[in-house]
Parts: sequence; structure tokens; C-alpha cells
Amino acid sequence: MFSLAWRSIRNRRGAFAAAFVAVFFGSALITASGVLLESGLRAGMPPQRYAAAPVVVTAIQSVPTPDGLSQRFGERVPLRAGLTDEIARVPGVQAAVGDVSVDVALRHGGGTVPLSAHGWSSTKLGPATVDSGRAPAAADEVVLDGGAAAQAGLRVGDHTELEIGAVATTYRVVGTTASGQAAAFLTDEQARVLSGRPDQVDAVAVLADPGTDADELASRIQQAVPEVTTAVGDDRAEAEFLDVGAARQFLVVMSTAFGGTMLMIVLLVVASTLGLAIQQRRREFALLRAVAATPRQVYRLIATESLVLAAVASALGAVPGIGLSLLLRDALAGYGAVPAEFRFAIGGLPVLASVLLCLLAALGAGLIAGRRAARISPAAALGEAAVEPPRLGRVRLISGWVLAVLGAATGIGLPMVLSGNTAVAGAASSALLLVIAVALLGPRLLTATAGLLEKLGVLRSTAGYLAGANTRARSRRLGSAATPLIMGVALASVQVFTATTTNAAAQDQAVTGIRADHVVVADAGIAPSVVDTVRRLPGVDSATPVARTSVLVTHQELGEPATNSYPAQGVTPDRLGDVLDLDPRQGDLSGLTGETVALSELAAGSFGVEVGSPLSMRLGDGTPHTAEVVAIYGNGLGFGDVTLPNDVVLAHTGSRLNDELLLATAPGTDPAALREALPPGLRLTDRASFTAAQNTEATAQSAVNLLLNLLLLGFIAIAVVNILVLATAARVREFALLRLIGAKPRQVRSMMRGEAAVVVVAAVVLGSLAALPPLIGVSLSLTASPLPTVPPLVYLGIAGAAAAFGWGSIAIPARIALRPAPVAAMRVSG
Repeated sequence: MFSLAWRSIRNRRGAFAAAFVAVFFGSALITASGVLLESGLRAGMPPQRYAAAPVVVTAIQSVPTPDGLSQRFGERVPLRAGLTDEIARVPGVQAAVGDVSVDVALRHGGGTVPLSAHGWSSTKLGPATVDSGRAPAAADEVVLDGGAAAQAGLRVGDHTELEIGAVATTYRVVGTTASGQAAAFLTDEQARVLSGRPDQVDAVAVLADPGTDADELASRIQQAVPEVTTAVGDDRAEAEFLDVGAARQFLVVMSTAFGGTMLMIVLLVVASTLGLAIQQRRREFALLRAVAATPRQVYRLIATESLVLAAVASALGAVPGIGLSLLLRDALAGYGAVPAEFRFAIGGLPVLASVLLCLLAALGAGLIAGRRAARISPAAALGEAAVEPPRLGRVRLISGWVLAVLGAATGIGLPMVLSGNTAVAGAASSALLLVIAVALLGPRLLTATAGLLEKLGVLRSTAGYLAGANTRARSRRLGSAATPLIMGVALASVQVFTATTTNAAAQDQAVTGIRADHVVVADAGIAPSVVDTVRRLPGVDSATPVARTSVLVTHQELGEPATNSYPAQGVTPDRLGDVLDLDPRQGDLSGLTGETVALSELAAGSFGVEVGSPLSMRLGDGTPHTAEVVAIYGNGLGFGDVTLPNDVVLAHTGSRLNDELLLATAPGTDPAALREALPPGLRLTDRASFTAAQNTEATAQSAVNLLLNLLLLGFIAIAVVNILVLATAARVREFALLRLIGAKPRQVRSMMRGEAAVVVVAAVVLGSLAALPPLIGVSLSLTASPLPTVPPLVYLGIAGAAAAFGWGSIAIPARIALRPAPVAAMRVSG
């Protein structure tokens, strides 16, 4: 059977080429998605400051979730400083260094130099010996990196200022080092004071006795101090840089979400392509059945062909898939989703998974598509060799219509009965149900489109009549060819216009909700003590600090517990309405003090709480916190889902600093005079800067989602061209017969233009209709309006791309198929 299948593939290269291309590019996408997932599980980057420490000890930085994954906290979880001594007593530990890192600015006459401040004991972790002077011994002494000292024009014995949050402290330079780091070294106690956590450290770097195995030492430390977690190898970078762990979590979430959708699309495309190839071989299968081939033998032939083709195509496609993953790594680093030094894990598991999935997809698609060819009686098989079965199967029709109704009802109805993120996710996912329904009902929908165009007079010419008749007679073939195009329009519309709807609503809320006359910012945050200083400046009526973080909330989602991260902000309630309009719907924001919280309508709906209800959460550093809901507001997209008292947020962030100050000023206040009066290190900006800062993370997330969906749409575009070219090129005999009975080439081309019009109109109209319920549902969930934001030029771009792909993929192969003389074409194709 293998020999027969191989000969069949070799002798019918054109028929199998489309299936090969579909599996090849599908394998590339699956492999790339697998590399993203594997990288999220075990990739990272080499440690830098902790490179000399074989083991690094940190607090537990995540919480397990019911789905078996984990959610990382938004801020660093610190360790008790006293744990350093406990760890130092573990056998095999040569030294334990309690380390802190504090972002500071070194002031000098020409401006500031950004530095990272550490305790002097951390010099044991790297080459930071004193070049000149001595180590710091008092709280007001500092050792500077030689490069930073030279840039600021400082020498040993000079006095300088280190600034944190626009508050400067004077230090005496007692030494310089050649560490090669932009660093300042203080006494260990003073470094912890600067961090705002005098009794805590960021991590403990462990130096081991000679000959001690790192993994074994990590295990001993874990047993001796069970409240911590240990890291060895490249995992030490995750302890050093919080964004490494965040990047890994992001890759896992992104690859699983995108990979599931992508896998379903690949399966549908491969099924459509193989189905079309098998339909075009009805004559061959009819002959096999007529000469006594059993259904089992036909099944085995189709299965073997599918497996052979998929094995070769998927193995070859995995290679560019790995290259695609590396390009994705660079793109994600450019968007800030992963650190620039983050390295992907390239192993054999994604390739193996891709090959196996492609084999299963091709086998399943081939057997489903060949079911009728294998089961039909020999006599009926010969009768159907030239004409397609006139009707779709009952099961297929019922399944298609049920999914279509279910998808429409889910997209529009779910936001009417549910609220919160469940409604948004349910509405968006209804697009997949509608896409599957389109795939099942494609031939019937295409026939209906042709009938509509005939009634409208679009196909009233002789060529148009032939195009309509061909569409009805070969609806299965054209349906298989048009389905990916319809699917592409639907998915592109849902993905793009969901993003435009969300971004437009967020932008509108941010623009209309910010009432502040001015916004005060600083390069590295604003200390709480500075807020009172600014409030006392002439012309300032009120100053509201804003600190940003994220919180974890566990709530019920479709009947199951789910833990998710939500953006949060900390503000002071005093005269909050003067600078910020959160659009309160219930409760009173003036009560936002102590153990209270205000929520967006979307978040309150997700959590199932109302004003007066308690809400349990984990703050940025993982601290459990229960607060009473005192208000529910409408502008959650623009300002975050969770609003907490400012002091609560600051106490559980790593920097203990605010991000901005929102100012309300008296009428006639001169901005230039106010700018001059601000303490050093602060800058006066306008509302646009605050709005831009609010949308930075959302913009990056939208860019990543758009990038991944462009890849998926690119695959669909390839599939569209692939299938339509195959379907058109296989009609050489039909075109020759038309020409032999008197049709001219231009008439045949005109007929094909009519068929192309049917395919393009079906793709644009049906794809748009399939996208409408999800978009209405998403818009209802996010904005309470059934009208999504659909930029006309963007929609015209999607429709134009569909028309270009559909028209070109039919018209160009038709011209090529008309080149041979009719008699020669009949002889070759027959």
C-alpha cells in the first residue's frame, strides 16, 4: 500500500501540491507556537550580577492557580533580612549575601547619572574591588563606580547627592571601583533603608564551598528554610530580573491561547485542502471501486497517502518554524514583551509535536474527506465520477446550522445575561463556532450567494449564467476553496475590530476622564514626601498622587475558580474628582481609605461583587488583602479595573514611589512659573503624557496580538491562494471542452470572473456576517453599546485583500489553463 500511495503522489504532484503546502506552513506555525511554549516553561537568560553565586534564594514570586499554572505577582516579594544568617548556616554555604537593588540618580552640575545602589557586601558577587579610597563604613558614605564618578566629575573626598523619587540625600565619596557597572555601593544597612524596607532584602545570593554541587545545595537550603524558593543555572536570572519571570509567564499564556486557535485553523485548512484534492480524484476512486477495491482498501490508500504527504511536509515545515520563532523573539523584544537578552529554548519536542499533530490532522482530514469515496457502491461511484453529489449530508447540514445559531446566540446573547471578562471572552470565542459553521455550510452558502447575484442581475450574461451554473454544480469544490477566504475575513475582522473597539473606548475614557490641568512626572518615580511639597506651591489647588501596580484576584469563571491579574492604581480620595473622573456608577469614591477598594463595572461583574461586598486579593508583592467595595465606576478601560488607597499600593510596591502627580491649579496660574517652582527632578507635562502612560501596556499587548494574528492570517492567505489555484488549474479539461464546442477564451475568462465574483462576494459578506455577532457582543460587554468601532478604511483594506486574493487566485490560473490548444489539453488531462 505504501508503494501504491507513493506512486500516486508522484504521478499526481499537482493534486497533492496544495495539501503539501498547507501542511508545510501549518507545521511551521505549530512548531513556532511550540517553541514559544517550551521557552515559556524553561528558557530565560544568563544571570549577570548573580553569575558568581551558584544558588540564589528568593521569596516565592507566584501563586498556583486551579488550572495547574501559576500567576506571578506584579512586584517583587521581599525576604526577611534575618534569613540571610539562617541560610549562611546551611552546610556547604561559604557565604550568604543579602542583596538589594535601588534605582537612584547621581546629581551633578550637568544633570543626573542613573545608577543602581547596592549594599557593600554584594561586591563579593563580582569584581568590584576598591580602586581608590575604601569601603563605606557610615550611613552617609558611598563608593561609586569609576565610570560614573568620572562622568559626574567626582573624586574621593567630594560630596554628592543621590536622588530617589526626586528626594536627594548627601553622601561623601569614600572610594571608587572598577566594577564596570553603573552602580553605587553603600553600607548594607543604608542600602536597605533606601529601598524603603530596612528589615528586608530582595534576594540572598549564596556562595558555595569548593566542590559543592549547586542542585544539592539548593535542595538543602530549601529543606532548612522552607518558606523560600531557590534558583540555579539560568533560573538565577529570574531571581535577578523580575521581567524574566513575567516574560516566561507571558509566553506560556500567549502560546497556549494562540496555539489553540492556530491549531484549529490549521486543521480546518488541511481538511479543506485534502478534501478538495480527494474530490478531484473521484474518477480514480470510482474506477478502483468498480474493479472490486473494497472500502477498506480505499481507506487504507487515502490514509497512507495522507500520512506520507504529511510526514514529509511537516518535517520540512518544522525548520522554517524554528526560524519563525526566532523572528518572533526579536519582535516580542522590540515590543517590550520579553527582555532583549531573553533566549528561546530550541529543542526537539516542538518539532516532534508538530509532526505528530500534522500527521493526525492529515489522517483525520483524509479519512473524513474520503468517506464517501470509500463507502459508495461501484455503480454509483462511476455515476458520480463526473458530477458532484447534489446535496450535503444531513449530519453536516444540521451540525453547521446548529453551530451557526449557537455562535450567533453566544456572541450577542452572552453579554446580555453575563457580565465581566466571562462575557467578553465568550463573545470573542463565538467567532470560532461561526468559522466552523461556515466550513461545514460552505457549499450551501456559496450556492445561495450565486442565486442572490443572479437575482440582482450581476450574473445576467451568458458567461454569468455559466458561472452560476458551475457554482451550483460544483458547490463542494468551490465551497472547499472559498471557506478559508471566508474564514480569513471573519477572523481578521474579529481580531482587528475587537482591538479597535477596546482601544477606542480606552482612549476615550482616558481623554475625557482626566481633568487635571497639569501632570507632574519624574524619571524614577515620585516620593510621597514630595507630594506635600508640591501641594504647597503657589497656584496649586490640589495634587493627587497616582501609583500603578497589579493585583491578583481569584473568582468564579464559568463555574470554576480562576486567578487573574488586574491592573490597579493607588490614589488619594481628597478632591479626586478635581483631577480624575472615573465615572462613578455606584457608591462613593470619597470613602477610598483604609481597607477599601473601588472597581470598574467590568471587574465587579467578573468578581460577582457589589458595593458593600468584601473582596479578597493579593497585592503587588503577594500580600493577602481583603477590602470592602465602596464604589463601582465606568472608566475601567481608561484607568484600570482596581483602584485602591494610595498608601496601600505604595506599601506593597518595590520602589515605594508614585508614578505621577495630577495637579488642579487656580485660574490664571502661569505654567512657566509653576515649572520653575517644582523641586529638582520633577517635570511638568500635560494630560497627554498621563493618557499615554495609561495606555502603554495595553498598546504593547495589542501590538503582540496583532503580530500573532497577522501570522495566522498570512497562513490563511497562503491557504486561500493555494486552494483556489488548485481548484482552477484542475479544470483544464473543462475549459478545453468549452472551447471545442465554440466558446472563445475571453468568454471562458468572463465565466471565471463570474465565479471569482461569487467567491469574493461570499467571502466578504459571509465573513463580515460571521464576525458581526462576536463584535456586537464584545462591544456590549466593554462599552454597553452594540456598535463596535470599525474604521472604514481598515474594513475596506480587509475586503480589498480578500478580493485581491480571491480574484487573483482564480483569474491567473484560468489564464494559464487556457494556454494549451483545446485538443492537446483534452489529451493531456484525460
